[in-house]
Amino acid sequence: MKLLRYGPAGQEKPGLLDRDGKIRDLSGTVRDIDGEALSPAALDRLRRLDPASLPLVAGSPRLGPCVGHVSKVLAIGLNYRKHAEEAGMPIPKEPIFFLKAISSICGPNDDVTIPKGSQKTDYEVELGIVIGTKASYVAVHDAAKHIAGYCVVNDVSEREYQLERGGQWTKGKSCDTFCPIGPWLVTADEVPDAGKLQLWTEVNGERRQNSNTADLIFGIDHIVSYVSHFMTLYPGDVIPTGTPSGVAMGYNPPKFLKAGDQMRLSVEGLGEQTQRLVPYPG
Repeated sequence: MKLLRYGPAGQEKPGLLDRDGKIRDLSGTVRDIDGEALSPAALDRLRRLDPASLPLVAGSPRLGPCVGHVSKVLAIGLNYRKHAEEAGMPIPKEPIFFLKAISSICGPNDDVTIPKGSQKTDYEVELGIVIGTKASYVAVHDAAKHIAGYCVVNDVSEREYQLERGGQWTKGKSCDTFCPIGPWLVTADEVPDAGKLQLWTEVNGERRQNSNTADLIFGIDHIVSYVSHFMTLYPGDVIPTGTPSGVAMGYNPPKFLKAGDQMRLSVEGLGEQTQRLVPYPG
C-alpha cells in the first residue's frame, strides 16, 4: 500500500494511493496516518479495503508529510561508503546518529526555506524507515518485524551550522522545512529489498546524486536494532538512513543551494519530491 496525507498544512487528512495513481480518502477509516494506523493489525485492516469503495479525492491537493504525529526523526550519518570518502571522513565503526527536530518536518513538495544568513544549505536524498511497532533492545534478526514501511526523506542540512558552530550536527539539520517526508509511505511488504534501491537528486535539472542503497555501510535491520539499544523507537518514528555521495559540500568548489533553486529527488519505488528554495522571509 501507498499511504499518504493530503490537505493544507496542519489540517492533513489520511489517504491511500490506488493503482491508478488516484488519492482515496481514508478519513472514514483511520484518524490519521500515524503510529496507531501503522501497527501490523491496523495495516492488515487497511489492506482488506477495496480502494474503489473509498471516496475519490478530486484535483491535485497538497501532499503533507506522509506520517503524522511523529515523535522523533532519528537520522543516520555517514552511512554510504562513497559519501564518507567525499567528506574526507573514516568509515564509521558504529552507526552515527543524530536527531532532527520534528518542527523541521514538512510536505514532500513544500518550499524549503534557506535559513537567515545561510551560505551553505545542502541537500541529502535518503531512504527513510518508518517504525510500526515499539522497539527496544531488538535483535538484528527481529528488526524487520518493527518496520511498517519506507519513504523518501530529504535531510536538508546547513553545513556551517552542522560543522563550524560547535560540533552539534542537530543544529545544522533542524531548521524549519529541513525535513520533507513523502510523498507516501510504502508498506514494507511492497519493498522486497530495501538494500537494493536506486536513489538520486537533481538540482535545477542537474543530476548530482545517483547511487543505490547497496552502498550502505550499515543495513536496514542493523540500523533499527542498533538504535533501539540507545532509545525506544515508537510507531511513527522515522529513521533517515544516510545519503550517498554527490552532496553540494562534496563538490570542488561546493555547489550549495540558493534561493530560486529547485530540488527533485527520489528513491526507487517510493515516489518523488520536488522543492523550491526560498529565502528566509524578512
